[in-house]
Amino acid sequence: MSTHRSRRSFIGHAAAGFSSLAISRFAQAQPATEPPPRSAQNEHAVTEPVSIEVNARPIPNFEPRDRARTRFGSLEYRSGLVLTSPYRGFGGLSGIRLDAKGERFLAISDQGGWFTGRIRYSGRTMAGLDDVEAAPILNAEGRPITEKRLWYDTEALARDGNLVYVGLERVNQIMRFDFSKGGTRVRGEVVPTPPALRKLPYNKGLEAMVAVPKGQPLAGTLIAFSERGLDADGNLAGFLIGGPSPGQFSVRRLDKFDISDAALLPSGELLILERKFSWFTGINIRIRAIPLKSIAPNALVDGPALFNADLGHEVDNMEGLDAHVTAEGETVLTLVSDDNFSLLQRTLLLQFTLVE
Repeated sequence: MSTHRSRRSFIGHAAAGFSSLAISRFAQAQPATEPPPRSAQNEHAVTEPVSIEVNARPIPNFEPRDRARTRFGSLEYRSGLVLTSPYRGFGGLSGIRLDAKGERFLAISDQGGWFTGRIRYSGRTMAGLDDVEAAPILNAEGRPITEKRLWYDTEALARDGNLVYVGLERVNQIMRFDFSKGGTRVRGEVVPTPPALRKLPYNKGLEAMVAVPKGQPLAGTLIAFSERGLDADGNLAGFLIGGPSPGQFSVRRLDKFDISDAALLPSGELLILERKFSWFTGINIRIRAIPLKSIAPNALVDGPALFNADLGHEVDNMEGLDAHVTAEGETVLTLVSDDNFSLLQRTLLLQFTLVE
């Protein structure tokens, strides 16, 4: 084993330290900023399409200390699940996209794998996952991308109809997949990206993406966000790829939060999922709203926080965010966590209603 200790390994040990210092099970929620050394990657990589079993345990209350509370900022808690599976490749979920009904999902693992399936509901409450399948993300040659050195840290996921985009953080590259040609069996192609994106800091780079659909400002643009790639003023770097106004912009960095995902609402609000970790406060999660119309080349954008959570809530290393609108007109946010394949962490699937 390499003598170099990665940041992700360090935080895994930090979680154990917190547990011994009596933070109990909330110490499971440690943010993953770097995966284990490369030798551990193959252990959890998906090598072929396979149907898998995923078990779900309900989370009845988002804040165990106050079980009557359902309102958290601008969000109202709907339901949550703790997901486990005997399939050792299940975990590391870093991005999720749902269909218009909020039922069928496409997710990626940061070990270079697809996960597809269906969320089963009991009324408005999530009850479990059905028809779950794992499949490797394939390169242009039809081989798993993990066969190429450093091409495994798949952190960002965006979808525009049948076109699916995956961002790889370690190499700061973007791949495009046309799902009309075979779904998760389709081969990907590398998308040209700005030189500045490819120069983002190692393992602090490409972390979130949103494809802007027709009818919205910047329609046809792929918006990419860095996790902690900073501009000259210490703000988070963002990129407009393709579309009518390609270029670079910045998201104001507040309170040392990093970006972990983003989702676009039909209203034109761009939601950014953020997280931070410290020895004093543990893990903190936040969602900010930024008007899409404010994003332009060279712009510095900002927006209010809609939601905040910490170790007093049912959170973990939340890395995925998506939104859909129900038949009743409710806007539902879905969040998923990356467990880093650690016994100290959990794969959580949470849903909230946006009420303001």
